[in-house]
Amino acid sequence: MNRRTSRGNRWGLALTGIVLAVLGGCALARGMGAFGRDAAGTAIADARVRFFLVAWSPWIWWVVALVAVIVALLGLRWLFVQGRRDSRDSLRMETGPGGVTDVTAKGMAAAVAADVATSPAVLNAGADLGGSGNRLMVRLRLVADEQASMSELRDHLAGVAIPHMRSALEAEHVPAVARVTLEPAPASHRVVH
Repeated sequence: MNRRTSRGNRWGLALTGIVLAVLGGCALARGMGAFGRDAAGTAIADARVRFFLVAWSPWIWWVVALVAVIVALLGLRWLFVQGRRDSRDSLRMETGPGGVTDVTAKGMAAAVAADVATSPAVLNAGADLGGSGNRLMVRLRLVADEQASMSELRDHLAGVAIPHMRSALEAEHVPAVARVTLEPAPASHRVVH
């Protein structure tokens, strides 16, 4: 999930929470008689509401259906946005009088994943490059042998893979997040200590 999606989630949840708190407060106040004793004892769908629904029928139900469809579409849009990743298509490595050097982010991520996979503890590795401008970020997905030493894996990442990645990206500081899943290794891939 990227930052824009996170910010949208926070604003959407805050707005929904405020609306629900106001509606709940109004219902509580009505029930406690803040709008008069008559309002507290009557049903919300009284004769005036029923008359309004009958007077505007069937158009009111078409409006209710339209609002329901709009809410459903907004909900689907929100659901699809949750999977959006902050990824890049290409990286501009060098700009100078001789031209511009662009590298595909997918190729660079594959190289980073291949470098991580050189550790005997890693069964499978994948990587994505994200971020914007000069603020790159690398997300690593590792499947490691459950019998392997995690300190060995950490040392390989910190001492070999991440320095190689920073060197290849020509950046002193590139944040990296590693998601490690542990699985039993196939018999031919067991790590012996």
